[in-house]
This record gives sequence, structure tokens and C-alpha cells, in this order.
Amino acid sequence: MRYQLEMTLRRAEGALTRVLGTAERRGFQPVSVQGEAHDDGASWRLRMTVEGSREPESLQHQLAKLHDCLTVEVQPCA
Repeated sequence: MRYQLEMTLRRAEGALTRVLGTAERRGFQPVSVQGEAHDDGASWRLRMTVEGSREPESLQHQLAKLHDCLTVEVQPCA
């Protein structure tokens, strides 16, 4: 099943790498990644589509533990 993740990340070196690695270690394959800087310049908005057979809450919980991840929401793709 595919899921859409909406995240706010700190602009820190390696933040995107940590998010992608966490998703893959939890059994989700990134399908697409889009991002842009917030107006304040201190954070990024990241939209990522992932595919996997596990429950998305496990991924949401692990991403929320990352220091660079300020917010994370997961929704099933239509």
C-alpha cells in the first residue's frame, strides 16, 4: 500500500538521509520525494510517498523520534 508523509524537518546536514534510511529500515520503499524550504529558512517542508506492507504508524512513530523531524503526518494515498 502507498502512503503520503508530510513532514517538517530542521535544515540540518544529513536530515534527509536519516529520514530515507529510517523509512527503508522500517520496510517502506520511497517512491517520490518533494521538498522546499520554509520562509523562515530554518526548516524544510517534505512530502514523501512510500510503499510498504507494514502499518504506517510504525514509520510515523520512528520518524517522530528523529531530532531533525519536527512534525510528521501519514495518510493513505488515494
